[in-house]
Amino acid sequence: MKHKFSFYEFFAGGGMARAGLGNAWECLFANDLDPVKASAYAENWGKDHFDGRDISKVAVSDLGGEVDLAWASFPCQDLSVAGNGLGIGNADARASTRSGALWPCLELIEKLRQQGRQPPLVVLENVAGLLTLDGGRDFAAICTRLGKLGYRYGAIIVDAKHFVPQSRPRVFIVAVRRDMHVPRHLDNGMATANWHTPPLLRAFASLGAKAHKDWIWWDLGIAPKLPKNALIKSIDRRRAAWNTPEETERLIGMMAPNHLARLEQAKHAGSAQIGSLYLRMRREGEVNKQRVEIAFDPTLGCLRTPRGGASRPRIILVDGNHVRTRLLSIEEAARLMGLDADYALPDVYHHAFKIIGDGVVVPVVRFLAERLLEPLALTARREALQDKICVA
Repeated sequence: MKHKFSFYEFFAGGGMARAGLGNAWECLFANDLDPVKASAYAENWGKDHFDGRDISKVAVSDLGGEVDLAWASFPCQDLSVAGNGLGIGNADARASTRSGALWPCLELIEKLRQQGRQPPLVVLENVAGLLTLDGGRDFAAICTRLGKLGYRYGAIIVDAKHFVPQSRPRVFIVAVRRDMHVPRHLDNGMATANWHTPPLLRAFASLGAKAHKDWIWWDLGIAPKLPKNALIKSIDRRRAAWNTPEETERLIGMMAPNHLARLEQAKHAGSAQIGSLYLRMRREGEVNKQRVEIAFDPTLGCLRTPRGGASRPRIILVDGNHVRTRLLSIEEAARLMGLDADYALPDVYHHAFKIIGDGVVVPVVRFLAERLLEPLALTARREALQDKICVA
């Protein structure tokens, strides 16, 4: 018999974590205050369990039932390289930053604990900048708060490039209730190169002794390997609307010599080359100059929420001397996030990329569920059942 797990999805966006968890999981509550994301969530998953209010307005009474997991992909705007670097603030100044919305979310977990409904599992997901911003103090503050809530925890870095042709490293803090037994094969007892990067190791080293005692070195096993032709398969080379030759020449004319050299090298590669194309402001002498930069890798760069024309994701296709450029399409971006073809995204380009840019890659979540979350949830259920038998 297949188990049915339940979860809350805070800061749900378009419900990509839900898509990754799959049919074995039932969502009892989801929230997001952004109207574009809320509309996408409702279209794909229904709205009977969805709350469109700010997390600080959600009461514990709004969270029905008891769940196996609380998932929170909390706002990244104040933590990412492309953001403003304000961090998460602190629990007493929760409205000071958007990323600080995590604090009222964790207060809800505390209130669930007081009611005897504390989720045995909590996952907090965000950009890798969480580990380094402000010397790692934001990361340390989160770990300290989880410890006070009665959890042990560990963090892993998973780059989506193992699953889809997009480089998208994210940090996942996975916490388990302190009274839970952790199966031996899930706790390696030490860091592993696959899942614990140098920035994570430095962040761990900066934690205090109490946090070290609560730390778990999660082991997800071997990382999947992406097929070499995955990127080419994700790009529509025929039907998409390519730029005019004049526009492509204009973009090439904005390249610095080192990027022109990359372009020439791609022309002589012997096969079609797909690359990422970026518009960047660079300091040259006494002036700032907009430059076009290219990168030819097995994966495209991280998809982000566009905040202007220059930040929209672009690609370049080089096939011998034939060079074409254009914006990445909504359908291509959906494939790069691992979304099914029937997942409904807005027709408006900016709105679709707002959902995608702030989302979590679907196969990454499925991988975490299979390797870690579902074994832990089963352990928690077995222990809860054993406790009931002992009491009886």
